[in-house]
Amino acid sequence: QVQLVESGGGLVQAGGSLRLSCAASGGIFSFNAMGWYRQALGKERELVAAITYGGTTNYADSVKGRFTISRDNAKNTVYLQMNSLKPEDTAVYYCIAEKRGIRSWGQGTQVTVSS
Repeated sequence: QVQLVESGGGLVQAGGSLRLSCAASGGIFSFNAMGWYRQALGKERELVAAITYGGTTNYADSVKGRFTISRDNAKNTVYLQMNSLKPEDTAVYYCIAEKRGIRSWGQGTQVTVSS
């Protein structure tokens, strides 16, 4: 069974930075895509960024140039470096990891950006 453990959320002022981490475990096959979704209060969950095992990345337009996704395949860990944070980035951030066509979700970590 896949387990995803997230860390790094918190409260930060606008313009500040945070780094999220997500460690995945479970099974013997490598994870293909890993990434982050977020859900703000009253809004639908949306993709923030994703990265394949080979390092190909995909970002939401709203975070391009501010957020950077990376991963350590040896540790099955994905990171999200968030810079120049804005109040509209406030949301619960969820880690995802895909293996053999099955997507697993983390429990979520709160990111709050104050103005």
